Amino acid sequence: MSEITPPPTRRQPPTVRLRRLAAELRHLRQEAGLAQIEVTEKTDLNLATLYRIETAKTKPQLRTLNALLDLYGVTGNRRADLVLLQKEARQRGWLNSFDADLPDQYNALISLEAEAQQAINYESLFIPGLLQTEDYVRAMIRGVRPAATDKEIENRVTARMQRQTLLEGETPLQLWAILDQAALCRTVGSTAIMREQLAHLARQAQRPHITVQVIPFSAGAHPGMPGSFIVLKYNADDPDVIYIDSMAGDLFLEKETDIRRYNQMCEHLRAIALSPVDTTALLASLREDH
Repeated sequence: MSEITPPPTRRQPPTVRLRRLAAELRHLRQEAGLAQIEVTEKTDLNLATLYRIETAKTKPQLRTLNALLDLYGVTGNRRADLVLLQKEARQRGWLNSFDADLPDQYNALISLEAEAQQAINYESLFIPGLLQTEDYVRAMIRGVRPAATDKEIENRVTARMQRQTLLEGETPLQLWAILDQAALCRTVGSTAIMREQLAHLARQAQRPHITVQVIPFSAGAHPGMPGSFIVLKYNADDPDVIYIDSMAGDLFLEKETDIRRYNQMCEHLRAIALSPVDTTALLASLREDH
């Protein structure tokens, strides 16, 4: 009797927590100035396992994680955060509360955005972060976080500007930005800042990998009014991730029902928004108003 070969098991897609852990470990290795082969020489890990850990294809065992953190000299709260990520790596959905001690370059959104192939960003009150000018960012942060120190503000400005490098290079992030007209009409900083912001938005909208659409006031009530969100899209094997910036912290949604609901919302918002050509005309008109 011949043996029956079981069907191959389907790889479980990485969760937000596992993706974040993988990105953190890559950054730590790079900060330490070590190549992957050097890490394998200093630990019991083989190269294939290290590659799978750093690409979120496998969850590191706790002893493996501790060995890597020892090698990279990670201690204190940062180490505790990474160990917690390892323990919860299989859980889906995540509310990541803001931690002032965590460097901005390790912000979960930045890590996940850097791995994405496409982002659909809907904004109801702000210019999309990847399309903001530096002056707009600075004025916006001062207004939203009145208790922030100058250093905290500048750290956030720097992080926002670094995020925008995803739109450069040979394989830039494909960005589809949809925004309510209210975001264009609110004067952030000054009329001069808004004039330059609107001009910058119009210039960016002409780039082949960036699409900008505005939902005009005349569209009336629409599904995006409850709040802003970003849909991050990866390759065919990895599901989308929904990001929502809330007052409680960074909220990430991974359930199929949530992904389906937000993608349907994106289609509806695209349909009621002005075309890219009409959006450019509206931007020019509003720039004259400022």
